[in-house]
Amino acid sequence: MLNRALSFVLAVTVLLLAGCKPKPKEITSLQRKEAASLASEAQFALSVRDAARAEASLAKAAALAPDTGDYWLELGRCRVRLGQRGTAKDAYIAALDAYEADAMRAANLRTPSILRRIYVLALLGRVDEARTLLAKAQKESPDDRDLRAFADRRQIEQMLGSPAFKEAAL
Repeated sequence: MLNRALSFVLAVTVLLLAGCKPKPKEITSLQRKEAASLASEAQFALSVRDAARAEASLAKAAALAPDTGDYWLELGRCRVRLGQRGTAKDAYIAALDAYEADAMRAANLRTPSILRRIYVLALLGRVDEARTLLAKAQKESPDDRDLRAFADRRQIEQMLGSPAFKEAAL
């Protein structure tokens, strides 16, 4: 009887702990400012064609503000330029996660976050998923002008044909 009770308590404890995620660490305004400064430094480095320096700055910016998808996206692009395809894929996936969190967190960011997710999915070679996401978003928000314009102008196909896109894609 005691073994059963202990087993039950242990099972309940494991189930309760398995469902609990640690709360993400809050990002301070100082960290966000530092990350923005590093991203600005990375843009300068890219303007003088120093991808290695840009990659290092963007890696620091993304570490400081991991919820900012744009840092991850640019980090992925830099890593593709440097031939680091594996870590570029990781950065693109982190960007995808950040954009998804943006869409869930704030209604006013929903459409831009969806369009960014479509772009990142296409960069990852998951074009069918990108198309499915666009169709689903249009179905959920049929009056959204930005989504309709994106679809009507066949932006996914134009994007896939763009030399700049092909350079950044995996």
